[in-house]
Amino acid sequence: MDISAGILSGFQTVLNPINFLFCFIGVFIGTLVGVLPGIGPVGAMSILLPTTYGFSPVSSIIMLAGIFYGAMYGGSTTSILVNIPGEAASVVTCLDGYQMARKGRAGPALGISALGSFIGGTFSVIGLMFLVFPLAKAALSFGAPEYFALIVLSMTVVTYLASGSFIKALIMVLFGLILGTVGIDSTSGVARFTFGCVPLLDGIGLVPMAMGLFGISEVLMNLEIMLERTIFETKIRNLLPNFQDWKKSIGPIIRGSLMGFFLGILPGPSPVISSFLSYSIEKRISKDPTSFGKGAIEGVAGPETANNAATGGSFVPLLALGIPPNISMGILLGALMIHNVIPGPLLISQRPEIFWGIIVSMYIGNIMLVLLNLPLIGIWVQVLKIPYRLLMPLILLCCLIGAYSINNNIADVIIMNIFGVVGYALRKFDYEMAPLILAYILGPMLEAHFRTSLIMSDGNLSIFMERPISCVTLVISIILLLSTGFSYYRKMKGKVIT
Repeated sequence: MDISAGILSGFQTVLNPINFLFCFIGVFIGTLVGVLPGIGPVGAMSILLPTTYGFSPVSSIIMLAGIFYGAMYGGSTTSILVNIPGEAASVVTCLDGYQMARKGRAGPALGISALGSFIGGTFSVIGLMFLVFPLAKAALSFGAPEYFALIVLSMTVVTYLASGSFIKALIMVLFGLILGTVGIDSTSGVARFTFGCVPLLDGIGLVPMAMGLFGISEVLMNLEIMLERTIFETKIRNLLPNFQDWKKSIGPIIRGSLMGFFLGILPGPSPVISSFLSYSIEKRISKDPTSFGKGAIEGVAGPETANNAATGGSFVPLLALGIPPNISMGILLGALMIHNVIPGPLLISQRPEIFWGIIVSMYIGNIMLVLLNLPLIGIWVQVLKIPYRLLMPLILLCCLIGAYSINNNIADVIIMNIFGVVGYALRKFDYEMAPLILAYILGPMLEAHFRTSLIMSDGNLSIFMERPISCVTLVISIILLLSTGFSYYRKMKGKVIT
């Protein structure tokens, strides 16, 4: 199927009334999640994962994807009007967006944010279409050793890019790998780490685990935070930027689109990294760097474009290789596997309706988001006034209903609550969730490819070094681990000496 025929079939899939509705629901919830600080797209995707069980894989993935990239749009609203980022990728937008609002330019700030996001999102969809094909074609020549090495590299990079302690990130990876082995071993049929608990024979379910780590723990964290949200009272007018605004913003938008898309392909929190990097570059090359932090529109246009472009780039390794580069894509991978859909190089030929449906839904979703964010800005301002004492119990209720509805089994509710407490404790001690959940999802794949590789070589580990791709990939992983470990050692040694 060529690209033009694929796009046509994608439009036929998405314009199906049910799929179109799910696309709208996804971007609407994504915008809502972005507007409300503290929940985040991963938490929303985890909470809503049980609702996808009764629907087709196409509808489910379209909705979950819409939540992911929709949250990037909504996050800018709180950054500009409240000076509180609704999503981590919108932290940088606070610096200049809020200052623009204080100067009576909230309208142009919101307008350039939405339009820049649309341009970045559209560019990433086009890039996704053209890049995923050669990557998937190359992946067809990969064997078990290559996939094992790629998964190792993916988890290594996530650990390397962890914002906190390297040791803590490494512990989370190991913890996730252990959790992924719980249940009956598919090769030997032996029960592992079940401790006689019958519900654990099928393993720990992704849905109750994710809902606990990202839903319940978020509620517990917010119960102890008295967050004051003071909305800057100003009339929001002139949402469309003027010629001078466009003149200043067009360069940052182009650079943000390119940078965000290619950073999105790499493992790690790409939307966050791309927005920070875009802001740094725009400030460095600006003729008036002192204007940044005081209401420079370039400081809004670049980062907001970059983080939305990164969302499209994140789909490239997931769809082409079946390897999620970040935690949101890990949840999407889990959703695909729940529906017996295996992403990777064969997805385009075996399930073209899903592949093209996702791509076209992202383009249509970006149009919906512009229409949702600009004309309905007054509604989102009112949503910001919802008190947490009303919001958090509703989230908790959704988690409880969702966990039980999966298998109508109270054991799933218990597992969710346990991981809720575990997630709360981990957050209190500054342990990151991303390495844990990615290792949990990728762990069984890592084990399967490792075993297959050993079967191919009659138990000889040299097979990983004999094949060029796996050898180079593993060497890069080792270098990253050693460099990070050495830096951590020097830092700790310096503290001891002082």
